Amino acid sequence: MSQTVFCRKYQQELEALPFPPLPGKKGQAIQASVSKRAWEEWQALQTRLINEKHLNMLDPEARAYLNEQMELFLDNRETDQAEGYVPPER
Repeated sequence: MSQTVFCRKYQQELEALPFPPLPGKKGQAIQASVSKRAWEEWQALQTRLINEKHLNMLDPEARAYLNEQMELFLDNRETDQAEGYVPPER
């Protein structure tokens, strides 16, 4: 049985991340308060933002921007969206 965590994005108990997604205290805090589902959704949005906005991950400003967008996403607040992205139909 997998562990659960009270997800700060979805405000309910969901499956926990198996390990911290980032190094250090920040990764531990995310693991303790973000569900696997929310983290996977963030990773998909992050990938779209990097690709569509042509972000250079060597640029400290680009990393700070993504960190800000991550916090907004995980706090269930409005984030930037990738221009031109059309979600697949289900």
